[in-house]
Amino acid sequence: MSLVVDDSCVESLPAIASQHNDWIIQRAIALLEQRIFKAGPFLTQPQAVKDYLRLKLVAEPNEVFAIVFMNSQHRVLAYEPMFRGTLDSSAVYPRVVVQRALELNAGAVIFSHQHPSGSTEPSSADRHLTERLRAALSLIDVRVLDHIIVGQGTPFSFAEAGLM
Repeated sequence: MSLVVDDSCVESLPAIASQHNDWIIQRAIALLEQRIFKAGPFLTQPQAVKDYLRLKLVAEPNEVFAIVFMNSQHRVLAYEPMFRGTLDSSAVYPRVVVQRALELNAGAVIFSHQHPSGSTEPSSADRHLTERLRAALSLIDVRVLDHIIVGQGTPFSFAEAGLM
């Protein structure tokens, strides 16, 4: 990490602090990626997955719908932000999700998106979308393990809430 410091300018301190914070966040994401995707090729730590998804999505200004694709033994194949939207919605197309799952030969998936408003409670649209995607993926034998909503505080897990 390289920081540009102007000793004669007090105004550069907030810029330095901001660059340092960005570096810390990037390191945290890299460490979680190693823990989840590299050091442990199987998803066995649900809290680490939620932490990783929170770091990846919480700062997004608009909704992003991302998917963790896995094989049938829950080995991670890919993390992909699939759809980008507006402040309060994003268009998600089941056909595109099914197509990508087939391309990766996925056996299971975890959905995730963030609510820029901060609320992690699932809307009726979130519940309906999850069911539509689940139905579409079940036709090709891909299991939906969870749908995690990121916002302020603890991410919401459909699986932990008994909605999966």
